[in-house]
Formats: sequence, structure tokens, C-alpha cells
Amino acid sequence: MFPALPQTRTTRARRTPRALPGTRAGALAAGAAVALTTGCGLFTPGGEVTSDINVTSPLIQEGRALPAAFTCAAGSDASTDEAAREPAAEGGAEGGADEETDEGASDAQDGEDAVEGASPPLNWSGLPDPDAVGSIAVVVDDPQAAEVFWVLFDVDPQLGGLRQGTVPPDARQAQNSAGETGYLPPCPEEGDPHEYRFTVYALSDTLGMPDGSELSQTLEAIADSAIARGTLTATSE
Repeated sequence: MFPALPQTRTTRARRTPRALPGTRAGALAAGAAVALTTGCGLFTPGGEVTSDINVTSPLIQEGRALPAAFTCAAGSDASTDEAAREPAAEGGAEGGADEETDEGASDAQDGEDAVEGASPPLNWSGLPDPDAVGSIAVVVDDPQAAEVFWVLFDVDPQLGGLRQGTVPPDARQAQNSAGETGYLPPCPEEGDPHEYRFTVYALSDTLGMPDGSELSQTLEAIADSAIARGTLTATSE
């Protein structure tokens, strides 16, 4: 179940100025750096990053299509692609899932409609020694397109997950590949297969960076502090 947390906050994705074409291209290139944070060759000062973390979701199945509720197609009547790709609003009560079972997280979602175009609920277990974990980070990306949809960091390691469409207390969000802060729903196209990775990192410390931090700098900071990771992979179709 998701325990009640004191001093929770409602967080909406904060828009930054729309990137110009050249700036956006640079952001997409920087997004390719996420491959380093998920590739088998990632090393940190403390040694090789293990893949011991188990990442699940009550609404996403490994290797299956990402539900439309978490894409730009969710309830969208937008007439242009640009309008459809605006980051989802982050709102509602925050909390984490207990690490004991995934069943509790599923029960918490019963009768609860998915927040359209919002970040999906995630659960994780199998963290390293609690004394070695200073914070949790989450990176959502499309490795084929070198596009990063969401970077969440400084998540309390005591939490076992995220509610859909929410940001936990004291957690921060970096810019995505569009130069905006918050969850950017993927836009899958029929006949163009892609993979969407939801990677959870155990970090040795908090990053201490502000909301809206620059994408490549945040990814580098995550790579430098990562001690373990785990990935849930969905597809575009």
C-alpha cells in the first residue's frame, strides 16, 4: 500500500521557454548520454553498477505496449503534434509503495483511473544495503531516438515506488529532451517500433540540484553516484 506521508506537495510540470530548433537538437544530442547511464559499461568511483533492482508497475507489463494513458495520445484532441507533446501536469497526493509485495501497490490502484498523459506508477525492490543508498533517481528514455522523457531525482530511498502522475516530497525533476521540466509523454507512431525504458537508480547520495536542472549535467551526476539499477521496458506497439 501507499503510506500517507507528512507535508506532501502537489507538483505541476514547470514549463521552460520552448527550445529553438538548434537548441532542441542540442538537447536531443545530450539525451543520448542516457545510454551511458543504462549501458553495461557504466562504472562509478565505487565500482561497477549492479542490476539488482526489480522495477515493476501495476499498469505496465514488461515487453508490452506502453498504455495510451501514459503517452501523448491520452485523451488528446490536439490538432498539432506540438500541442499533443506538452508535458503532463503532475498533481495529486504523493507517496511510495512498500517494498514487501507488488500486490499492495496493485490494490492501491484498484478503482483508480490512470491519469491521462501522466507518469505511470512504478514500484521497485531489491535495493542495496539501506545504509549505502542516499537517494533514488528515475530516468525514462527511448534509446533508439536518444530522447529522454523524464528525469526524477532525490527521491527518498525509504519509498518503494511512485504514484501515477505525482512527484514525492523533496524530489526534483530535471529538464527532458524538449528542454521542459516534468514528464513528457512519448508519442509512438504506428509501424515505428520503439522501446521505452523506466530505469530506477540507487544513488550513494542526494544530488542536491534544483528543479529544472540541465539534462546532461543531471544524467552525469546520476551516473557518478549510481550503485545499482533496474529497468522496466515497454514498447511502442
